[in-house]
Amino acid sequence: MNAFRFKFRPGPPVPVNHLRESSSEIIDHKKIAEKSRAREKEEVVKVLLDQGSNVNLTIFPIVGMGGLGKTTLAQLVYNDPDIQKHFQLRLWLCVSDNFDVDSLAKRIVEENGCQASGNSALDKLQSAVSGKRYLLVLDDVWNRDEAHKWEKLKSYLQHGGNGSSVLTTTRDQAVAQLMMGTTEGEYDLKSLDERFIKEIIETRAFSSKQEKDWPRELVDMVGDVAKRCAGSPLAATALGSVLSTKTTADEWKDVLSRRAICDEKNGILPVLKLSYNCLLSHMRQCFAFCAMFPKDYEIDVEMLIQLWMANGFIPEQQGEEHPEISGKNIFIDLASRSFFQDVKGIPFEFTDIEVSRVTCKIHDLMHDVALDSMGKECVAIATEQSKSEGFPHSARHLLLSVYEPETVLNTSREKRSPVIQTLICEKEVEDLQHLSKYMSARALRIETERASFLKPRRLHHLRYLDLSRSDIKSLPEDISILYHLQTLNISDCDNLERLPKGMKYMTALRHLYTHGCEKLKSMPAGLRHLVSLQTLTCFAAGASSGCSKVTELKRLDDLGGHLELTQLENVKEEDAKAAKLRNKKKLARLTLRWTNSDTEAHNSDRVVLEGLEPHEGLKVLRIYSCFIDTCPAWMNKLQGIVELNLSDCKRLGKLPAIFPLLEKLVIKKCKSLAALPKASLTKETFGGIESEYRSAFPALKEMKLEHLEMFQRWEAGEETLEEQVIFPRLEKLSIGHCKSLAALPKASVIKPPFGGIEIDCRSAFPALRKLELNYLTALER
Repeated sequence: MNAFRFKFRPGPPVPVNHLRESSSEIIDHKKIAEKSRAREKEEVVKVLLDQGSNVNLTIFPIVGMGGLGKTTLAQLVYNDPDIQKHFQLRLWLCVSDNFDVDSLAKRIVEENGCQASGNSALDKLQSAVSGKRYLLVLDDVWNRDEAHKWEKLKSYLQHGGNGSSVLTTTRDQAVAQLMMGTTEGEYDLKSLDERFIKEIIETRAFSSKQEKDWPRELVDMVGDVAKRCAGSPLAATALGSVLSTKTTADEWKDVLSRRAICDEKNGILPVLKLSYNCLLSHMRQCFAFCAMFPKDYEIDVEMLIQLWMANGFIPEQQGEEHPEISGKNIFIDLASRSFFQDVKGIPFEFTDIEVSRVTCKIHDLMHDVALDSMGKECVAIATEQSKSEGFPHSARHLLLSVYEPETVLNTSREKRSPVIQTLICEKEVEDLQHLSKYMSARALRIETERASFLKPRRLHHLRYLDLSRSDIKSLPEDISILYHLQTLNISDCDNLERLPKGMKYMTALRHLYTHGCEKLKSMPAGLRHLVSLQTLTCFAAGASSGCSKVTELKRLDDLGGHLELTQLENVKEEDAKAAKLRNKKKLARLTLRWTNSDTEAHNSDRVVLEGLEPHEGLKVLRIYSCFIDTCPAWMNKLQGIVELNLSDCKRLGKLPAIFPLLEKLVIKKCKSLAALPKASLTKETFGGIESEYRSAFPALKEMKLEHLEMFQRWEAGEETLEEQVIFPRLEKLSIGHCKSLAALPKASVIKPPFGGIEIDCRSAFPALRKLELNYLTALER
């Protein structure tokens, strides 16, 4: 900067688009997909169900050009209720251009969690499908040149039960014929009907307005726009997103006047590139960076935003907005334009008790757009072939998901001096010789047994460091000189015993992931100085004088997401109150863990627990090994809680009253608990029929009760229990080792249309889908 006499001058504020006004909702067009492909779905489902008695393996390819919705159709078929009932086993695998039989077999078994035996991956695959009627979806098959590989895989797949089927999606009719062994039988997916294309365009182009406010002259032009999309829903999505930024008919006509929107040679790629080129410059940079991930890679969105921050892709905002919020808005905007798909949840927000990790994927054609933009700056080495080829000198962002990644890095470093900014190694690194020479690195993710090859003095640009799952006992003390580090992930380092004493100097730290480090017994002193900290997943309360006390959490009011406090037997009442957890309004999940509950020394647990009062908007609360006989008074205030877990609280004899929104309840090893809370009278309409019932948990969907020695009553006071429904929405119930429980509850006759069928039923669990009963020695009925 000095040499060229550059001066830093902040740019204009980034325009705020309509998506930021709609909170964090990502526009979901699943309903349009279900409606537009309903006929095709029914046709494919019928073909698969009709093969029920067929002793031969059925191969059914879906063929169509890129962006036509082949994967969407396959997903609709895969999730169809009749398909779920018909097939004993359902398997899904994205193939893309790597048709290596052994790796495909291994991925099918591993990614679908199959129980299998055998030495080789193919033996395990055969074991997994043997005798079972299964449906295997092979999504996005490309390779037409290696018929013998498909025949080899097929020979192991043929051991399934009668009616087993393989559903494939491919752009290439020659591939379909290769897999079928004939020129007949594939499903040729047609272009989407124009009325659905128009619906997609309207939904995208006018997403910020109510239908009554849609500009008439622009609505009249939608038909012309639809004709340019070649019947492709992805093209319609992209073009509609481009037009959403245009407000006049002349601007729309200017877009439509371009020749290259969709053509026979390039398919819909031109319109996708047009959509990309119409993004703001920083959004183009953020998306193009994703070219470093392989096709069909499941991207951790929180990690992605932190990598954007580490590389300086998120522009500085005027005012108080955190870069994480700016990154979230960029992601939501890109997802709404279909640059990302299969999005689960919203980053940095509580969305689901089952999905705490927000992920997404990128459509293959969108991935091609990113690669076209980045050239060879972003490289993914995911196969042994690409490993042997190495990576180009121009690589700046590199992802390695092959074994022994250090061989690629060491060899490349010896030949040249690549300027690596982002390095993600997904397999364990044993001996990385030249890491200290990557002095331009801003983001590193490495799993290793040795942290000694980290040379912080040479990595002063580092903003992101992920050493999770590493087998290390400690971090280098001089890691505290990484003054620009924003994210440090050392989660699931089972042998990690201590953190650097100088961590208090890492004042730029915003995200510190420490969960799963079971041998970590204390936190270094001075954490109160990390005032930018927004994530601290686990805080171990130490007993020695040279470590942080929970009082140091007092100033960290920006903490959000999940916080776990462990070794709480070392905390005093005044320290618990001084931590001021109730001021941390962004916390969604709180775990409070004592080491054990076997000694009378835990008589102070009650007052400490009272002092650790969280804010009333908490969503998930878990308490382990606390020596209390009643729950804290503040628990009655948590009316928005959706998950409650109480484990190993041996003296606990009573639970709080009603939790109106609670969806998941887990109670384990609370040997003094004899009954659930007394239910209250509730009136509710099911399918147009008003029902009256008693329930302490009207929204509960899942309940686990284990090792409750005294548990024998379903509510405290059972005068009218025999005539009431008490768990109207419970879907999963698991009860084990409750030796005093003699009966499950009954209910009066009701007529709710659960499952779409109106029948008289007598059940306390009318919505139940899964039931597990284990070691209930006194159970009579």
